[in-house]
Amino acid sequence: MKNIYRLGVLAATLGFLATSCTENFEELNKNPREITQEQLEGDFQHVGSKYKPVFESIYIFNPGWQYQLQQNLNADAYAGYLTPPNPFQNGSNNTTYNLVSGWNNTIWSVPYSNVMNNVKDIEGLTQGEYPTLYAVSLILKVEAMHRVSDVFGPIVYTNFGDLDNAGVYDSQEEAYDAFFADLDTAVDNLMADIDSPRFSAFDLAYGGDYSKWVRFANSLRLRLAIRISKVAPEKAKLQGEKALSHPLGVMAGNDDGFFVTSTNSHPLAQIDNSWGDTRMNASMESIMGGYNDPRISAYFSEVNPGDSETEPIVPGTLKGIRNGLPLLDGYADASAQKADYVRFAVINDDLTQYTAQLMTAAEVAFLKAEAALRGWSGAGDAQANYEMGIALSFEQRGVGSADDYISDNVSMPADYVDPVYPSNNINALTDATIAWDGADDNETKLEKIITQKWIAVFPDGQEAWSEFRRTGYPKIFPVVSNQSPGTIDTDIQIRRIPFVDSELSTNAEGVAGAVSKLGGPDNGGTRLWWDTGAPNF
Repeated sequence: MKNIYRLGVLAATLGFLATSCTENFEELNKNPREITQEQLEGDFQHVGSKYKPVFESIYIFNPGWQYQLQQNLNADAYAGYLTPPNPFQNGSNNTTYNLVSGWNNTIWSVPYSNVMNNVKDIEGLTQGEYPTLYAVSLILKVEAMHRVSDVFGPIVYTNFGDLDNAGVYDSQEEAYDAFFADLDTAVDNLMADIDSPRFSAFDLAYGGDYSKWVRFANSLRLRLAIRISKVAPEKAKLQGEKALSHPLGVMAGNDDGFFVTSTNSHPLAQIDNSWGDTRMNASMESIMGGYNDPRISAYFSEVNPGDSETEPIVPGTLKGIRNGLPLLDGYADASAQKADYVRFAVINDDLTQYTAQLMTAAEVAFLKAEAALRGWSGAGDAQANYEMGIALSFEQRGVGSADDYISDNVSMPADYVDPVYPSNNINALTDATIAWDGADDNETKLEKIITQKWIAVFPDGQEAWSEFRRTGYPKIFPVVSNQSPGTIDTDIQIRRIPFVDSELSTNAEGVAGAVSKLGGPDNGGTRLWWDTGAPNF
């Protein structure tokens, strides 16, 4: 990494020398049809053009295979959301814990190439002169990079672009402290010029409304505060209460949600419809099906099962696939096994249009519910927030009133039955119901909060996986086949992704420092800083 930055400095120096030696060369050779730098700067295009790749790489929109490697074949599966019907590499892959280094490079490379590099450029073009434009880039950077840290642990963040310390990793605690500091700067800058329309032409989320950006930043602060609430409770409380007490507050309605709109369709559309490479996870069927949750039909659709007398899937049912399927006995190859499981429930096309959901008002209501359990000022009432989160999610998905669902104290997750391969059958792992009971202990209440949050944040598997690791909820099915070399416990499930080959080959010294800050070996069984494994209360 140091060499890359030094080459950049050398190139910049040579460019300066060439310019000084040719003086009028640009004027003599100017194409009259080209847009000049002066014209670009006049409408801020020299800055604005750098935001689009940042927006579209928090998780990448296009090409679809990069998203498949960045999130779908790891976090989406580990969260209990989606499962590939295709047993890639004859069933020996990320989903069975035989972690594929070549796949996982993308989790690292996309945000560094497309987010961090562009944000660094934006910083150089805006800091001091256009503080609100800089502020938005900081919020986007925190949104993108906390996700990277929540996969690997230590990351290169505060030292990115620093010639003297390039490639030096922050511990995860240091990275989180930097996230909070960057959100401080961003919110202060925006509040100082809250009505400026300068960003509207480049905003793929809020149309240039800085008030919504501040609410998103506050909500993101609350998410990160809750994330560290077990490992650093005093710091978490301080940051959470700062978010909750801000004059503009946190997300309250569905129009506050952070949704990135792109000219590209959601990558899951290609992975699901064109390739047939992802289907509903069995945990979704068990929990949402057991709860008779109407949102399941907003999330998934059945594949035509054909003749019900010869096909195993009963018409009118939504079937999920157990995660971590090996190449099962009786199948000659992966394509034959895929042919059976590709008939399971597909993602509803309404979820795979041109918008990526990255934070919703429903999630924030559930964050407030947990904050209330933890006694944070300004969080309100836990039950009211819990029920508001469900209602907001129902409203977002257009499935009618949530009143009957909220009061259901009978329905519980269902046992799972695999109609193709009965050996994959498994009993439900919990008897938690939906309705709030004030007499329950905090652990029972938290399971309900996180389970409903898990339902509401679909299809963002990254956030769902992080919360599962932090709390142990919801109780999702373990993999069928654990092919890790003894490093990942089947019941505890995977905790992180190891540092990637591209970093090991170009930044070995930095990775060695990162491992020393990790607190354990560089494998998928080592817990992250905030993933304490301790009781939730």
